[in-house]
Parts: sequence; structure tokens; C-alpha cells
Amino acid sequence: MSSLELRASLSLASLFALRMLGLFLILPVFAVHAPQLAGGDSQTLIGVALGIYGLTQGILQIPSGMVSDRYGRKRVIVIGLLVFALGSFIAAWASDIHMVILGRAIQGAGAISAPVTAFIADITREEHRTKAMAMVGGSIGLTFAVSLAAAPALYRTIGMDGIFNLIGALSLVAIWVTLVLVPPEPRSADDPMRRVQRGALAEVLCNTEQLRLNFGIFSLHVVQIAIFVVIPVALVQYGGLAVSEHWKVYLPVVLGSFVLMLPPLLHAERRGRMKFLFLAAIVLLLAVELGFAVCYTNFGMAIALLLAFFVAFNILEASLPSLVSRVARPASRGTALGVYNTTQSLGLFVGGAAGGWLAKNFGGPAVFVFGFTVIALWLGVASRMRMPGEAVERAYRVRAGLDPVALREKLVRLRGVREAVVVPEEGIARLTVYPESFDEQAVTEIIGGES
Repeated sequence: MSSLELRASLSLASLFALRMLGLFLILPVFAVHAPQLAGGDSQTLIGVALGIYGLTQGILQIPSGMVSDRYGRKRVIVIGLLVFALGSFIAAWASDIHMVILGRAIQGAGAISAPVTAFIADITREEHRTKAMAMVGGSIGLTFAVSLAAAPALYRTIGMDGIFNLIGALSLVAIWVTLVLVPPEPRSADDPMRRVQRGALAEVLCNTEQLRLNFGIFSLHVVQIAIFVVIPVALVQYGGLAVSEHWKVYLPVVLGSFVLMLPPLLHAERRGRMKFLFLAAIVLLLAVELGFAVCYTNFGMAIALLLAFFVAFNILEASLPSLVSRVARPASRGTALGVYNTTQSLGLFVGGAAGGWLAKNFGGPAVFVFGFTVIALWLGVASRMRMPGEAVERAYRVRAGLDPVALREKLVRLRGVREAVVVPEEGIARLTVYPESFDEQAVTEIIGGES
């Protein structure tokens, strides 16, 4: 990766980490704190306070991605972080559960996942994009593990209002990171033709390959949340591990999974075997679900299966947004990732609801049988997907007098052309193309220039 790609990936991954604290830091302690609030003795309202964040996230990811396509990524990210900070401070100042719910809803309304992932896709080359997305996945996983360890100590020290204030302050820090540390948007983002795309949402929703990937992220997060309906209880019942000690399992498991997932991920990228690795990770998830169904009550086996789960999860979590960004046209990339993040949020909701209902009525093994069924269905869908080919960039000289807007419109319609940027001041056209289907002769006929 170039220094620019590395800087962009690390700084944007840090935005994800700061944002996810808003979700993770309160999970271990909010149910304990809620009875101190007016109306906080209702389990239903506690659940609403926890879940409404994901609901407003899911509703607003598509609009957020579409607006970032039109007006630019950084602008939408900064506005989203401001909205998130506002919701955090409202929750901090709340004295009753209903105000906390309002604050959490506003937090979720600062939906920036789609523009951040689209920004990463804009600024990284395809051969490095999966690694960049893996950094984002790593930041989320690490934040999750650290939050489990830090939340109880923070709660004892600064209280629930202090945690919400801290989350809001970190969101303001993230704005500084966006404006100062995140690199400028690529010049192609200033292309007006890129910003005005009618029917982008319909195009995304009708794209078969994107639908396969969206079903994948939905399935992945259904099983993730469903598993964590059962496993924390199992660690207490069968491992004798208090909830406050669970981080001692999660932190090494998450860190170990990153060490184990990187070599196969890098090897598959270099050798062009991403589809094989992708399907292998899904098969590993199937094995994990089956293993949990049989022996989740065995403490040692549960930890080993958790490690295998996170290895597969991290590979897929890194691959899926990278593939979505490659399948989608650059002009509708934010929209595509908005749909992707919405289905991700729906997966979180369905996984929690279905997992809780199954665990209550049929026991823990039923949750894992359900997960096995979902992953088996995903494997059938994914086995027929076409892995997008590697795109390359080519530059052509353009003869004087051509209308740059009309020229770009012709170029992007040609077979094998993924994106085109015409720079009349330099007299060149930069094309991103798929070599196996690219019709170079048609390009030279249109531009009347040389490569």
C-alpha cells in the first residue's frame, strides 16, 4: 500500500473505532444503570434504548450513502459525527429512560458507515482494498474487546453520564481526525457527472451480484448476534466466568483471530483466489455452528470455536465491503454501501430477535441450528457469485475541442470501462478498465488520441 492509502485506511478505521464506542461501551453496564432512571425498571424500554441506535442507523445508511455520492464523503462524515455527538450529550444529560432513548436514536441518526467505507474504496486501489477494509474490521473488533474490559471501570469512575459525555467528546475528536488526518478526497470526486446519478438506488437494488453480497452481510450479522445471545450465558454457567471477566476470553480471541486471518487473506489476494477463501470462510462458519450446537457447554471447546468463528468472521467482514465497492459503479458506490450497511443493521436486529426467541423457547442448541441453516443458505447463494476481475488504470491523450462532459458520458458506456475522468486542462482521459473485456479500439476511435 502507498503512504496515502495507508494513511487513509488507518485514519478512516480510527473513525469507525471512535464511533463504535458509542455502541459497545454501554452494552456491559447500561442494564445495571437503567433502574436508576425514571422508567428504567422496564426491560422493554431498556431493550428499546439499546436497540434503537441500530434501527436509526439502518434507516439512514442508504440516504447517507446517496448524499455522500452527491455532495462528497467528508462533508457527510462531519455532519454525521456532529449528530452523533449531539445524541451522546442528550443521553448524558437525561434523567429518565425516554430521554436516553431519544439520545440513542439521535446517535444512530449520525450514520456514517456508508460514506466512510465508500471513501476508503475511492482512495485505495483494488488490489489493496480488502486489506484496507480489514483494518476497519480490525478496529471494530478491537474496540469491542477493549470496551468489554473498560466499560465496568469507566462506569465505576465517571458513571453512565460520564461515559456518554466521553463518547460525545470522542466524536468531536473524530471530526478533527476527518478534517486534519484523513487525506483529501480524490479529484474525481469533484466531477459533476459523478454526483448527479438518477436511478442509482434502483440500479443497486437490481444488481444480482450486489444482492448476493447484501444477503451475505445480513446472514453474517444474524449469526454473530444470535451466537452472543447464548455464549455469554454459557461462559457463566459452564465456565464459571463472571461477566466482568469475559474480556479475558474475548480480547485474546479477537486479537488471535486477526493474527490467523491475515496470512490467508494476503495470500488469496496475491494469488487471485479470493473466491476460494471467501467460500472457505463460509464453510468454516458452518463447522463452527455445528460445533457449538454439539458442545457449546464445554468451556475449552467454546473458546476454540469462538476463535474459529472470529477468524471466519474477520475474513468475510473485510471481503464483503471490498467486493461491494468493486461491483458498484464509482458514481453509486456510496448508495451501494448504504444498502449494504442497512442490510447489515437488519441482520443485527433479526439475529438478536430470533436468537432470543429460540433460546427462550427451545434452548441454546436451537440457536446454533438456526445459524447453521442461515449460513448453509448463504453458501448456496455465494457459490454462484462472480468475483469481479481486477481493474487497471489507463490514460489516453484527448484531441482538442472535445466536450469533456459528453466525452465522459460516451466512455463510461463502453464495454469494460468501469470509470472515466476527463481532464481537459491536461488533455488526457483517465480510465479504470477491466482488461479481459476492455475494447481499447472503441476508446481510441472516440477520443482520437493515443495511450
